[in-house]
Amino acid sequence: MTATDRPSPSSYVKQPTVAMPTGSVIWSGTEAWSELDVAARAIAGARPAVVVIDTYPGVDLRALIAELRTNLPDYDVIDVEDRAAHPPETVDALVERNLTDDRVFGVLGHFTLDEFYDVEKLASLATAVADTARPVILVGWGAALTPVAPDVLVLADLARWEIQLRQRRGATNWRTANAGEDSLRKYKRGFFVEWRVADRHKRDLFDRIDFLLDTNAGVQQAGLITGEAFREALAEATAGPLRVVPFFDPGVWGGQWMKDRLDLDRTADNYAWCFDCVPEENSLLLEAGGRVVEIPAIDLVLTRPRELLGEKTFARFGAEFPIRFDFLDTMGGGNLSLQVHPLTDYIQNTFGMHYTQDESYYLLDADEDAVVYLGLKTGIDPAAMIADLQAATDGEHPFDAEKYVNRIPARKHDHFAIPAGTVHASGANSMVLEISATPFIFTFKLWDWGRVGIDGIPRPIHVDHGAKNIQWDRDTEWVESNLLGQVEVVAEREGVREERTGLHELEFIEVRRHWFTDEARHDTEGTVNVLNLVEGDEVEIASPTGAFAPYRIHYAETFIVPAAVGPYIIRRTPDSRSERFATVKAYVRDTRDSDG
Repeated sequence: MTATDRPSPSSYVKQPTVAMPTGSVIWSGTEAWSELDVAARAIAGARPAVVVIDTYPGVDLRALIAELRTNLPDYDVIDVEDRAAHPPETVDALVERNLTDDRVFGVLGHFTLDEFYDVEKLASLATAVADTARPVILVGWGAALTPVAPDVLVLADLARWEIQLRQRRGATNWRTANAGEDSLRKYKRGFFVEWRVADRHKRDLFDRIDFLLDTNAGVQQAGLITGEAFREALAEATAGPLRVVPFFDPGVWGGQWMKDRLDLDRTADNYAWCFDCVPEENSLLLEAGGRVVEIPAIDLVLTRPRELLGEKTFARFGAEFPIRFDFLDTMGGGNLSLQVHPLTDYIQNTFGMHYTQDESYYLLDADEDAVVYLGLKTGIDPAAMIADLQAATDGEHPFDAEKYVNRIPARKHDHFAIPAGTVHASGANSMVLEISATPFIFTFKLWDWGRVGIDGIPRPIHVDHGAKNIQWDRDTEWVESNLLGQVEVVAEREGVREERTGLHELEFIEVRRHWFTDEARHDTEGTVNVLNLVEGDEVEIASPTGAFAPYRIHYAETFIVPAAVGPYIIRRTPDSRSERFATVKAYVRDTRDSDG
């Protein structure tokens, strides 16, 4: 980029919104509780109203109950978890096998929420509600399991990233006294058990809810929208491009690029991660009348999978978003851990996950000394390498990575494919756009350069898991032939060059890079597209038929084009100052088409 091309540090939008349908209303604070009361009484008429508020695990139930009792004093507020859920020790015994003894890894659970509840107690609770002369609010995760016919059904929702932040500050898992437990173990219980159950449960509620309550900012600032507005907003969201809300996190290897270029908190020591498109973790901000409500982005995946993903991708993955874009910033920082991802057969048999984390590193930026560690040096002794890795776990025998692993120079716009089973790490002084499959938790760290985490606890190392997945034939020659410089010009027209930049044939993601001066035409061809503007200051996404309003994108922003969109154009804006532009686009490869 020339000096005139360099984008403004603050051009990156950190709070993108999705417009709600015309006429939508967002209530907040006391007016939200008043709206619930009015709606419930209007339906109940002369009899006592019954409101059911089903919560996502992680919602501050104690604070929510207090807020309800303060603002709706005429109602009896009943904690369904306290009255009808199985005791914590019963639930612990039920999920124990899925959680294992490992700090990080468990086995994906297939529980349903009713397994955590006493059916007879739920029935007794329903009888008590029927006999009361006062209006009632049933609240808690699983409140909708109570066999009553509510006048108003509410889903109190919460994003996974907010749950993680609360857990780091001392919040517990659901009905579990683990406030002081390692945050990795809290996350593990959520990832392998609670969130699986919760997403399965709320998927059954989406079509029935009368209201959705946003509790991400705390219950005192909770925002409320109608269920109809919620459903219509998500339906409309698949008609055009959108962005999820990115989140940023520090790390022991974190750098300074995102802080400087994306205008982040200057007082932070570093930023290591940005999850710029991970719908399982990110949020969506729905906007109406100058107000916003925050919902988990996974709600869009769960409610509109065919329109978002496309029929072929939905048939292959179900209601899961299979592509992840995130940033790894080591500019002025350190190396990532030396690691390997599990093979598909291993992840299925060991953890119950049906696909694995194939990935790639796309270099958004790099200093002159930037490198990528990728694959094994030809002729190394596998047994000696594993022995040295195991010896290094005592903290006193550093692992000599360069003895065993290829160290490859990395330059801006290089793209390195990393199929599962390949030893790899990003080196210091680079800014990586990681394009990968979504199950990001399944990383086997082999060596972490003798560091501890930012919490002062040694980061988990999984040499035993790693040894069972390393593909020892991926040596220097194999890496050079299969993973480096895999750029193929697919088409070249006036002002536009389309390139295939990867990934390896073992990976299900296809990546195309488009260089252009004015505009480039695209078509989703029935599958979701995920893109990032990797060169140029800003562009806009437009519909050739005017099906959606032009959508502006700035340098380094990741955006989603739902499968239902079909044809779209990426073009320079009247305000663009750059001479040329480039996007990288990822989509699920059609295995029947050798041309991607």
